[in-house]
Amino acid sequence: MPKILVVEDEPGIAIALEDDLTMEGYQVEVTGDGPTASRLAREREFDLILLDVMLPGKDGFEVCREIRRAGVRTPILMLTARTQEAEKVMGLELGADDYVTKPFGVRELRARIAALLRRSQIPAPSRVFRIGDAEVDFARAEIRRGREVTVLTPLEFKLLELFARNRGRILTRDQLVDGAWGVNTIVSERVVDNHIGSLRKKLEPDADHPRYLRNVRGIGYCFDDGNLTQT
Repeated sequence: MPKILVVEDEPGIAIALEDDLTMEGYQVEVTGDGPTASRLAREREFDLILLDVMLPGKDGFEVCREIRRAGVRTPILMLTARTQEAEKVMGLELGADDYVTKPFGVRELRARIAALLRRSQIPAPSRVFRIGDAEVDFARAEIRRGREVTVLTPLEFKLLELFARNRGRILTRDQLVDGAWGVNTIVSERVVDNHIGSLRKKLEPDADHPRYLRNVRGIGYCFDDGNLTQT
């Protein structure tokens, strides 16, 4: 039975979410403030975190930032009343996996929860692999070259996992957005290209002349695994 942490400070919404998700077969724990949510997410095992943005003590953005910095990889679905694209993108860049804008439909919320749980159950790529002179450690979300350690941002981590799961396949920008930012998220091509560029700087020996993360003109990107070796 999947276990969900619901973080919502409005009692009426919290009770409704708890009742509905329990009826759907989930085990549900509810809290209504940011500091407690951050502590629970770091101390206990959950399959998904339903995280409101507007919370007392710490807002959802800060909670998301803290638990990702602590190495917690539990899928996070943010609940937000905000409609500005920049704020939604900020939440995703901090490590959230998807978002739902209030007021939301119960069926949409159920579908997004189910989709996130399915994605989290997809077998991850080998936790450590070597590409060229770099060792990529998915468990630590970092790239190592000798004693030099480069930490990946949450979005860079999601993009690299997506590429590693689809080695040798061309992924369109729309596929990258769906897999890394979340389905139905609106992200410009320029934003995608900027994040790919940032990932290349950490992964490639020469980011201006990429050998592994290649652009396929007019289509998208391909992660070339010709030199990929599991360690």
